[in-house]
Amino acid sequence: MTERVHAPGLDATAFRMHVVSQAIRLFSENGYEATTVEQIASAAGVSRRTFFRQFRSKEDVIFADHESLLQQVAEHLSSESDDPWAAVCKTASLVFDRFCENRDLSVRRYHVVQRVPALREREIVTGDRYERSFVDYLRGAVPTEPPLKVIGFAAAVTACHNFLLRNMIRGDPGATSDELERALLDVRRTFGVAPGASYQDRNAVLVVSYPPGTPVEEITGQIKTQLSERRV
Repeated sequence: MTERVHAPGLDATAFRMHVVSQAIRLFSENGYEATTVEQIASAAGVSRRTFFRQFRSKEDVIFADHESLLQQVAEHLSSESDDPWAAVCKTASLVFDRFCENRDLSVRRYHVVQRVPALREREIVTGDRYERSFVDYLRGAVPTEPPLKVIGFAAAVTACHNFLLRNMIRGDPGATSDELERALLDVRRTFGVAPGASYQDRNAVLVVSYPPGTPVEEITGQIKTQLSERRV
C-alpha cells in the first residue's frame, strides 16, 4: 500500500487543516474519547502512520490551528514597527479574523473542549501563550516602559480578544472585527499609547491648570474626580 502524505490538491497547511476539520467533526458527533485515531485517519483519507507524522496525539489535533497562529503571531511581531503598541493590537485582530474565517470549525471545537476537562486546561495554557508573546515582544520593543504597564496592556488586549471571540462563537452579532478594533483603541487610550493620549502613573504628581476666576468648588471637584479615577 502506498502511503499518502497529503490529500490530493492540498498543500501542507491545507492538508493539516483538512485533518483537523475531519477530527473535530468526529469529536463533535461521536465524542472526544470515543473517537479513535484510526477513524480520524480514515475520514481524512490518510494512514494512521501519516496522522502521527503530523500530530502527536488526538489532543494536538484540537489545537493544531493555534500552533499555526502562534507562529504567525511571532512572525508578525518580528517585523519592524514604528508603533509597537499598535502592532500588538493589529496582531490580536489578525488572530480574531482567522477564527472568524473558520467560525464553524471554531464553534465545533468550542463545544468539544467544553466537555473535556483536560482540553479546557490546555486551552487556558494556549491562551496564555498569546499573552506571553505580546509581553515578550513589548519588553524588547519598548524596554524603558514600566513592566507592569507592559504586562497590563498585554493582558487587557488578550482579555478583549478572548471576550469577543467567545461571544462570536456563541453567535453574538455584535462580536465583530470592528468591535474588537474599537475595544483595542480604548485599551490604547487607557494606557496612554494611542495618538494624543498620555499614560497616568499612579505615583505621578497631579498638575492642574484653570482659567482665572474659575470657582474653587469646580477646581476641587475636578481634582477629587481625577484622584478617584486613579484609585480604580
